[in-house]
This record gives sequence, C-alpha cells and structure tokens, in this order.
Amino acid sequence: MKRALFLDRDGTIIEDRGYMRDPHDVVLLPGAADALRALEAAGWTLIVISNQSGVGRGFIAPTEMDAVQARFAELMRAAGVGITACYLCPHHPDEDCGCRKPGVLHLEQAAREYGIDLRKSWMVGDRESDILCGKNAGCRTIWLRNSEFPVNAGVADYEADGLTSIPAILSRNCTIPE
Repeated sequence: MKRALFLDRDGTIIEDRGYMRDPHDVVLLPGAADALRALEAAGWTLIVISNQSGVGRGFIAPTEMDAVQARFAELMRAAGVGITACYLCPHHPDEDCGCRKPGVLHLEQAAREYGIDLRKSWMVGDRESDILCGKNAGCRTIWLRNSEFPVNAGVADYEADGLTSIPAILSRNCTIPE
C-alpha cells in the first residue's frame, strides 16, 4: 500500500482569503509548488482535503467553489505538481457530516480509492481541525504555524513554518515511500 501526504488547501498551499468566490483570488503560497514537486518526486501521493463551509453557510455558490477549485488545479498543473485527488466538504459545520474535518470520511475514501495506508501517511494543515482529522485517521501530523490560528502545543506530531519545511521533516522521520 502507498503512503500519502494529505494537505489542507487554504492557508497551507494557497493564501487563505476567507470564503473565496473569485478564481483570481487563488494565489500559491511562496515555495509551496517547489515543496510539493519535491515531495511528489520523493514518492508521496499528494491529496488535498479541504473544508469549504462557505457553500453550506450560503456565502458562496457551489459553482463559485468549483471555479476556485478549478483555478487551484490549473495552478498546480502549471507548476508541475501532480495532485492525485481533491476532496472538498461544502457542508455547514452544524450539519454533522462525516466529511468535514476533523471527520475522516475523505481520508478513508482516498485510502480505499488509491490504495493508501493511513498509518504510513501524514496530514498537513494550518488549523487544529486539520491535525485532529489526521490523528483521527491514524496519520502522523504537521501543523503549519500562522498568525490567525495559533498552534496548540502537543496536538501535532510536528510544527513547521510552511510547506517548504515539510520535505526535511519527512526525510528525517520516514523511510522512502513505498
């Protein structure tokens, strides 16, 4: 079975600009594409898991969410990054769905669809819900520090200042992915 790097999208790979409606607002974080290319070259399967509650809250239309996601996918392709899959949860937090992080439905679905061993995989994100999602699925975790969502000490396995730190963390803490 393969290993995967599960990644939050907003605030992890692209700038977090709130409830994005306009595809032109999608901007890659500095160094994100280079880090993801290096991780992919090292054999990691890259899968994006993102809560998009703006749809469930009525702030953005599903078509707007889809347009933003299409722009994200376009930027990844243009940067030479092969994202294997993206799973988006459009539900309101009060809907109690299984796909909203920290729920693990999307990680489990990806594991089935792509032959991934969750115990050999990692979850990377910038919020506690990302880290708890990874923990709940049996993955190791990396919390990306940011000014908006302070890191709660001891929750994640590792902390980092951005995606550019991830290849070094994984190379020190993992054998070569299968």
